[in-house]
Amino acid sequence: MTGRATKNLRATLLLAPLLLFSAVFFIWPLMTMMSQAVSDTAVLRILPETAKAANSWDGRSAPTPELKAALVKDLKQATDTQATGDMVRRLNSAQSGFRTLMSKTLSAINGNDPLPSLEQIDPRWQNPEFWRAITGALSPTTDRHLLAAVDLTRDASGRIVEMPPEASANRTIMLRTFWIAALVTLACTVIGFPYAMLIATCNGWKRQVLLAAVLLPLWTSLLVRTAAWFIILQEKGLINEILEGLGLINGPLPLIFNRTGVIIAMTHVLLPFMVLPIYSVLISIPKTLMPAAASLGAHPIRAFLRVLLPLSLRGVASGALLVFMSAIGYYITPALIGGPGDQMISSVIAFYATGSANWSMAGALGLVLLVATIALYSVYARLAAEDPRRA
Repeated sequence: MTGRATKNLRATLLLAPLLLFSAVFFIWPLMTMMSQAVSDTAVLRILPETAKAANSWDGRSAPTPELKAALVKDLKQATDTQATGDMVRRLNSAQSGFRTLMSKTLSAINGNDPLPSLEQIDPRWQNPEFWRAITGALSPTTDRHLLAAVDLTRDASGRIVEMPPEASANRTIMLRTFWIAALVTLACTVIGFPYAMLIATCNGWKRQVLLAAVLLPLWTSLLVRTAAWFIILQEKGLINEILEGLGLINGPLPLIFNRTGVIIAMTHVLLPFMVLPIYSVLISIPKTLMPAAASLGAHPIRAFLRVLLPLSLRGVASGALLVFMSAIGYYITPALIGGPGDQMISSVIAFYATGSANWSMAGALGLVLLVATIALYSVYARLAAEDPRRA
């Protein structure tokens, strides 16, 4: 083995723990989430023989005797109660009435010998709509969860149509998530830009103190910071007590369990992600530009707008994208500080994952959020890359 090959092998071995960590704790959960979003094996797992017999049925005429026999055989062999329940819920979501139909059919099949025909058990088995619902749910993959994540579905003809307004509100919550993230990004920009300018103009220990102040939230647990704001924003919290003590208000301001409290708390948490990119750009700008503009007769405001601001927009854009990407995935802060109308898409994902055990819907919503984040990150990566014209 040559010396260069040995060095490459050593470098690979040094990277092996990192690659293993990324594969186990990032790539594998990500792939699992993506597979859950398009997976639909609840019916196929219980009705494998029906899936084979369904290949010879045109979907319009009456079901063939082979298809009926295969369904009876599969239902008689279904011993997993939980899996059967999953199948019934899936079919009932495709065709209303399947819950009572399957319950009646399973009881008749398991309690009679010889077995009665399906039409004798329930006349609804003569309706092709129920058979089309079964054959339509036999595919191991589906796009219905991804469509439902944005309030879309397929009609009887297979066309993509809008869901009824009362059926889902995922799109509304998604838009609310982006709106709250945009407001937090704007607040971070308004506060972070002047603060970054202040840090860039200071030297020595003053700069270190200002940097430590903006970095301090990153050294504290997110739950601790959110709990602190939960106390500060209460009716008898620090902010209302100070305002009432100064005589600025007569009664406590509603700062908690609403949109205002969510934006305040999230702005405090995400402010470092705005300040640091802007600061890194500002310190690279020659300090002689502003005095040079003043010496040429430019007003300080005009010099700022024409000289400093355009040169620092790269940092502002990078910080805004970082804050926005982080904000759209927030869960703890809106859950503790916000009200029912302030919950973001992460709360819905948590409900599907833990509240209703609907992992497919949770994966679909997570996938939609992931696509939005990747699109924003691609923009951030382009802005963060070195401009070749400056080389």
